[in-house]
Amino acid sequence: MSGILLVERVGAAARLTLDRPELLNAIGTATVHAIHAALDELATDDTVRALVITGAGRAFSAGADIGELETLRSPRAFRAFVDRLDECFGRLQRFPKPSVAAIHGFAFGGGLELALACDLRVSTPGARLGVPEMKLGLLPGAGATQRLPRLLPAAIAKQMILTGEPLSGERAYQLGLVNQLADDALVRAEHVGAMLAAGAPLALAAGKQLVDDGVEMNLDAAVRFERETVAGLFGTEDCAIGLRAFRDRTPPVFTGR
Repeated sequence: MSGILLVERVGAAARLTLDRPELLNAIGTATVHAIHAALDELATDDTVRALVITGAGRAFSAGADIGELETLRSPRAFRAFVDRLDECFGRLQRFPKPSVAAIHGFAFGGGLELALACDLRVSTPGARLGVPEMKLGLLPGAGATQRLPRLLPAAIAKQMILTGEPLSGERAYQLGLVNQLADDALVRAEHVGAMLAAGAPLALAAGKQLVDDGVEMNLDAAVRFERETVAGLFGTEDCAIGLRAFRDRTPPVFTGR
C-alpha cells in the first residue's frame, strides 16, 4: 500500500517500510490495517522466513498519528484507537516468523512500541528511542509500560515513562534494549534478517514462544515447557536435515517441516 506501508522481498526476508515520511511515519488506523494485511499475506508465504521493519525518510516513526488522535472525542474512542495499536503489535510479537526493527532518526511513542514488538532491534548510535506521552498528559497505551521493564532495568523503564526523555541508540544498546548498533541500521538489520531466514522455521517459531511465554511461568513449569517443545522438534524433518548437515559439514537447507 504505497503511501502507508511498502512490502518488498529481500532474499528470504520481507521488508516492511512505514511509508509516510512527510508525517515522520506516524502510525494511524490505516497503518495498522496495512500491517495486518501484510501479516496475513506473509503468514502463508513459506518462502518468507523473516521480517525486517523500518521507516522511510529521516525517522523510524514519530509514534501515533496526532492528527487522528485530535479527531477522537471521548476516552472510549481513544481506547478503541489504542486497542487497535495493541492488537497489531501483539500480533507481530506472536507472529511465528522472527522480526527485526531497523531504527534510525527516532522511534517515539507508538513507533517505539512497534519496535518493542519485534524480536530484535538494530539502531544507529545517534537514534532516539523514547515514550514522550507523559509530556502530553498521557502514558504509552500499546504495550510500552509492560514491554520496557521486561527488556530494561525497572528503574530505567520508569525513567523513560515518567520523564518522557528518550535514550540514544548507543545508550539503548548498552542497556540491552537494542541488539546491535550500525551506522546503516537497515543494512545491518537485513543481514540479521538473512541469518534468521536461514534457520529452521519450526524451531524459530518455537524459540519465540518459549521465551515470550516462558518468562511468564515459574521456572519449573517453563523448563518443562522447554523439554516438551524440544522433544517435539526432534521429530521434525528439519532436525534430521540439521543433524545430517552437521555430520556432513554442509550448510543445512531447512524445509519448515
